[in-house]
Amino acid sequence: MTGTKRTRADSMRWLAEGTRIFFDALAAMPDERLDGPSALDGWSGKHLLAHVAANADALLNLAHWARTGEERPMYASREQRDADIEAGAVLPAAELRAWAVRASGTLAARLAELDEQQWSREVRSSRGQAIPASEVPWMRAREFMVHAVDLDAGVTFDDLPAGFLAALVDDISASRSGADGPTLILTATDHDGRWTIAGSDTPTVASSDAPIEVTGTVAGLAAYLSGRRAHGVTGPDGGPAPQLPGWL
Repeated sequence: MTGTKRTRADSMRWLAEGTRIFFDALAAMPDERLDGPSALDGWSGKHLLAHVAANADALLNLAHWARTGEERPMYASREQRDADIEAGAVLPAAELRAWAVRASGTLAARLAELDEQQWSREVRSSRGQAIPASEVPWMRAREFMVHAVDLDAGVTFDDLPAGFLAALVDDISASRSGADGPTLILTATDHDGRWTIAGSDTPTVASSDAPIEVTGTVAGLAAYLSGRRAHGVTGPDGGPAPQLPGWL
């Protein structure tokens, strides 16, 4: 890990930037492009837009939970989440665009109303993890930034703020630690960051499970860790880095 602490102010700033980046990219896409494939395997542009819109509605549930103390999970179930995306993906493009704008604006307004006590209230992520409500802006910024790249409308990880990218590598490194696979040590060539992703087994110097060094720019590492196309990321001796399962 880099040791850099992400603040709520950082997340709110990146949320505002991510909102602009995503909707600017979306505005540049003609409706017919939304019917075609996105850069996210298996999803069209409409699937992606339906997900971004539905995610805002889901995070509104957490904003309500934080404000009132009334438990309101993000989604009724994983199956319902997926069904809502599939249903949204067949809507007319204009209706989808309007839903995304409306839901995003409503979420931003509800977050702006929270006070310090409400920001610290414990809620749960879609994976059931207990988190303070102050994590919600980060979760939304992450959706906007990463899915702006997935739209395949000209935005790349290199276009995203460097501070956001370092925080994203921090976040994914932590979430991937302890999963099946080797221990990875990631070093950024354009940033002072260095991250360790613990594998499923404790490595020893003499074992074949010794840590694998992965190197790239912070944008490349963020793309690599998130399961997207990554340029210039290399493993030992300049070879390919180990493949990782999908994320977000």
